[in-house]
Amino acid sequence: MPDISINQHQVNDIDLFVFDKDGTLINLYHYWYKMIELRAQRVCANFDLCLTEHQENLMSVMGIDFINNRLNPEGPVGLRPRTEVQEFVEGYLEKLGLKETADKCFLSFQEADELSLPILDQMVKPFDGVIELLKEIKSAGGSLAIATSDKTERARLALKLLNIEELFDLIVGFDQVSRHKPEPEILELITKRLGIKPVNSVMIGDSKNDIEMGINAEFKASIAVCSGLTDREDFESITKHIINDVTEIKV
Repeated sequence: MPDISINQHQVNDIDLFVFDKDGTLINLYHYWYKMIELRAQRVCANFDLCLTEHQENLMSVMGIDFINNRLNPEGPVGLRPRTEVQEFVEGYLEKLGLKETADKCFLSFQEADELSLPILDQMVKPFDGVIELLKEIKSAGGSLAIATSDKTERARLALKLLNIEELFDLIVGFDQVSRHKPEPEILELITKRLGIKPVNSVMIGDSKNDIEMGINAEFKASIAVCSGLTDREDFESITKHIINDVTEIKV
C-alpha cells in the first residue's frame, strides 16, 4: 500500500485515493465558465429572452463571479448537484413572471451538454502535475476513484479526453446516489464496490463539501486542495491536510 507525505504530515498504508474532478484534477473555472455560458444561451433561446439582457445574470445565478473572474465559492455550480443548479435558474425565470419552467430548463441543460461535446477537449484542462501523480499512485499499488458532482458519463468522457480514464478503478457521479456531498453516500458506494475499507482510504478535493464528506465517511484523511473553490482559511477548522495543488502530495 502506498504511503504519502503532505507538507510535514505522513499518511501511511493507503489502498484507495478518491479524487474530486473539477478544481482538483481539472481547471474548474476554465471548464465551468464555458458550460454555464452555453446553458445561459440555451435558456435565453428557449424562453425567448434577450441574450444581452439576461445571459450574464443567468451566469451569475449559476455561479460565475464576474468581478473576481472565478466561480462563486458559495456555488451553486461546483458545489451542488446539477438538479439544484437548475433550480437556481428556475428561480430566476420565475422572478421574471415565467411559469412551468422546469421542463424547458432541463432541455436547455441537455442542449448545452450536446453543444459542448465537439469542444470538450478545449474545455478540459488538467492542472500541472496531475497526470504524473495519478501514475505514481498506480505504480505504487494504489487504487483510484472519482467522486464528482458532475454526471458520471461526462466525468468519464473528460478523463477519456485526457487519456487517463484507464487509470481509475471507478468513476461515480451525482446521478448514482440520492444523497449528495457532504453526505458520505458516494464514498460508501465507492469503497463497497472496490472492497476497500474507509480506514485505508483518503479523499482529495477542493471544497468543504469534499473534505466534510471524507470525514463523514470516516476516511483515514481528507486532503484539501486550494486550487478551486475554497480558500485555505476555510479549510483550517476541518482538516490539517491542506495543499495548494496536488503536486504537493508526494508518493
